[in-house]
Amino acid sequence: MLKLALQSLWARRLTAGLTLLAVAISVTLLLGVERVRMQARESFANTVSGTDLIVGARSGQVNLLLYSVFRIGNPTNNVGWDAYQAIKERPGIAWTIPLSLGDSHKGFRVLGTNGDYFKYLKYGRQQALVMAQGRPFQTPFEAVLGAQVAQKLGYRLDQSIIIAHGAGNTSFSQHDNLPFKVVGILAPTGTPIDRTVHVPLAGIEAIHLGWDTGRHSKNVTAEQALAQDLTPKTITAFMVGLSNRILAFQLQRAINTYPREPLMAILPGAALQELWAMMSVAETALGVIAAFVVVAGLIGMLTTLLAGLNERRRELAILRSLGAGPGHLFALLTMEAMALTSLGIALGVAVLYLGQGLASPWLLSHYGLQLRLALPSGYEWQLLGLVWLAGVLMGLLPAARAYRYSLSDGMSIRV
Repeated sequence: MLKLALQSLWARRLTAGLTLLAVAISVTLLLGVERVRMQARESFANTVSGTDLIVGARSGQVNLLLYSVFRIGNPTNNVGWDAYQAIKERPGIAWTIPLSLGDSHKGFRVLGTNGDYFKYLKYGRQQALVMAQGRPFQTPFEAVLGAQVAQKLGYRLDQSIIIAHGAGNTSFSQHDNLPFKVVGILAPTGTPIDRTVHVPLAGIEAIHLGWDTGRHSKNVTAEQALAQDLTPKTITAFMVGLSNRILAFQLQRAINTYPREPLMAILPGAALQELWAMMSVAETALGVIAAFVVVAGLIGMLTTLLAGLNERRRELAILRSLGAGPGHLFALLTMEAMALTSLGIALGVAVLYLGQGLASPWLLSHYGLQLRLALPSGYEWQLLGLVWLAGVLMGLLPAARAYRYSLSDGMSIRV
């Protein structure tokens, strides 16, 4: 019976092929939306690992998370260096990583930090940063590039770069009097680290010497800058690692009530959950759209089967005359729907993996979204099972109509 169903579909391969394509596209879209949604969450969650608290000026915790970790947006205020030093010396704090944002290089964010960034920062599953080439910076005018910065701009070790004032893609104010030398290139991480230029905090202070209210008032040479105190006055935020995570809530409360200036400490995991809650409406909308596309594809399959059923009444009558009973016709039409749905699902999954393989490098370079090629998850298998079941149920309607056709009805078709 299955062989007969496949031969029948092959005889109508044009319409069957279009139906198969509609089902495949709907399955690809359904799984694609789900995979992008889940791996976007995973990519965000993997950006920072092992960091217990992030401290910045008082604002919203999502805003602090976005600009300090994902380089999205700008801070409402900075953190005083004295406040950073006071909190850093509190008992229970194992390490801190200061972060200073505000400048850029050809559209990429410039991050001022210190050597603890390369020592303590973790991403993914507690993975440490690895130098693909060179070494971490040691002097104020050295820079370490993220993997995408080096790749897209074609930079090599010992090359000089000039940092622009401000975080926009285009800047007319260049710190061209104090260039930085590339001394290291980080291995790819699939996080915003790949799209960041890392320089020492002292370098950030040096390039802003002689700048009054954002305007360049005088040129300062490297020798003049190094002769001055390059201790930062403020930083954008800082990350905190604790010797005992039980202290996280206690320290968070102490920082949020810090008397000298308004500060806020956030738990990265809690802030991510708030971010997903804000995005849940968009995620639901995408899921509903994908589900409607699947329904449209299955209805298209049903329409094709019903439309072709009237033309096949003589074919079905011949099968009846050869000894096929109504149950055989019912099974034949059901197997055709089953075959179309199964082949459509298989083709849709193949198209998904092909598209994911082709689009992954582009998504990683433009949006920092890393899509891993992996077997379907348990939830994706459930979605495929529901699509298959819905396709089989759709096939029951034309099968039921074929069941009711009689031999005389098929042999006396009206022209």
